[in-house]
Amino acid sequence: MGEVAVIGLGGMGRAIARNLVRAGHETVVWNRSSGPAEELAQAGALRVTSVAEALRCPVVFSVLSDDTAFTETFLDSGVLEQARPGAVHVNVATVSVELCRRAAQVHAEHGIGYVAAPVFGRVIVAEAGALNILAAGEPELIDRVQPFFDVIGSRTWRLGERPEQANTAKVLGNYLIACAIQSLGEAVSVAEAAGADPGQFVELLASTLFPGPVYSGYGSMIAQRKYQPAAFTTALGRKDLHLALQAAAAQEVSLPFGDLLRGVFDQAIADGHSTDDWAAIAEQQPR
Repeated sequence: MGEVAVIGLGGMGRAIARNLVRAGHETVVWNRSSGPAEELAQAGALRVTSVAEALRCPVVFSVLSDDTAFTETFLDSGVLEQARPGAVHVNVATVSVELCRRAAQVHAEHGIGYVAAPVFGRVIVAEAGALNILAAGEPELIDRVQPFFDVIGSRTWRLGERPEQANTAKVLGNYLIACAIQSLGEAVSVAEAAGADPGQFVELLASTLFPGPVYSGYGSMIAQRKYQPAAFTTALGRKDLHLALQAAAAQEVSLPFGDLLRGVFDQAIADGHSTDDWAAIAEQQPR
């Protein structure tokens, strides 16, 4: 089995690391706070005390929260100079297309491979090893890390040889989810005002016109007005919406719904829904 490191042990990072340990891979873990790393060490992972130590592995997965966290940890810290020559860094996080381009360039300057591999799937999907992995980068690098992808995901979608192609697909996918949540909120508001049972209305939509996890899962939250526990917060949703708008602007393409959603997200956060599931943007509709 291979040696692999996981840097960043939030809900997604913990699930990925745990599955790699269970599959028999020698798994090194690092996290800014000690609790998650200690938990995984008890499950069989090897805890290290610095990012530099983790970068001595031949394959490194990182699951950090945003552009700032990634930049501070890898690009502005000088830590890549201490990485294992010829290592491959797999960035699972949803980051901007611009940062992805910079990351690939800086890694190449240090002789380190860079693969972008954001995922579709919540933590519960990650725990089941059933993520959809959106991978882009040099084909031989993806080949090297594919055995690890096979552990954490149900399918790897190879989207191109430029890492930013994966991040573009990911932010646009999240943009479409936000559009679906907004339209669901609008439709449920009208149906409820007309006397329909919101739960039954959502079940109808998800069973006929729009089968799949987006309408059934988010529709259920909206119908029940239950936004905790949050698997993906409104604050993170706003971040990803802005990434989609930036990606579109770079291609000189307008996203009219995105401009509308920017105001919806801002108001939802102003109303106190920052840490609620992003389905809470539906509360901006009169109900």
